[in-house]
Parts: sequence; C-alpha cells; structure tokens
Amino acid sequence: MNGFCRGLFASIVAIAVPLTQAGAATSTFDGAWNVRISSSSETCGNGATVSIGISNGQIASSSAVVSASGRLADAGSINVTLSTGIKRAVGFGRLSGTSGSGTWRGPLCTGTWTAERM
Repeated sequence: MNGFCRGLFASIVAIAVPLTQAGAATSTFDGAWNVRISSSSETCGNGATVSIGISNGQIASSSAVVSASGRLADAGSINVTLSTGIKRAVGFGRLSGTSGSGTWRGPLCTGTWTAERM
C-alpha cells in the first residue's frame, strides 16, 4: 500500500466527529478496539488495521501518528473523522456487542471498515 493510502486509512481511524444525537454511549463499548479498514479501489491500497480506544462514548486513537476524537451514541451509532497530517476521511457505522462495521470516504478513496473489541 502506498504512503498516501496508509495515511488516509490511518486518518479514518483517527478523528471522530460528534454525532448529532445527544449523549455519549454508556460504558457498553468502552475499551480497546481493532479496526480493519478496506478500500473499494485497488489504487487506494488493500487496507490497514488501527487500534482505537473508547471511554464513556469518547473515541481516541492509540497511535501517535493518527489522532482521533468524537462520540459514540448510546445505540452504538458512530460517526468518525480520521486524520494524519493534512489527510482526512470520515466513517459511519454501528458497534454492537464486541464488533461493528460501516463505511468511510475520503477525498480520493472510499471503502468499508470492521471493528472487533480486543
């Protein structure tokens, strides 16, 4: 995977945009999560895995390279914006129990993500 795609994938996992719904998710989803990011385009690379943490509905990256922030709704809905440097992407989806999935998009690439609690 080229450097641009790695940066974009890392960006997706890094920043979370607050949801329009009020309230943070309860501790149901708190903990460490592995997020596998896949692209729908060969030119964007074949994916990456990033670790994130959730605490009281707040999302953060466990990587020094990627920053993450945002909120998770009580029902598990998530709206994530990830960035590294000037690269940025947004992801949408849902967590349920110990797994989750959704989609993401950036300026040049789109794809899907899946998550599993560590």
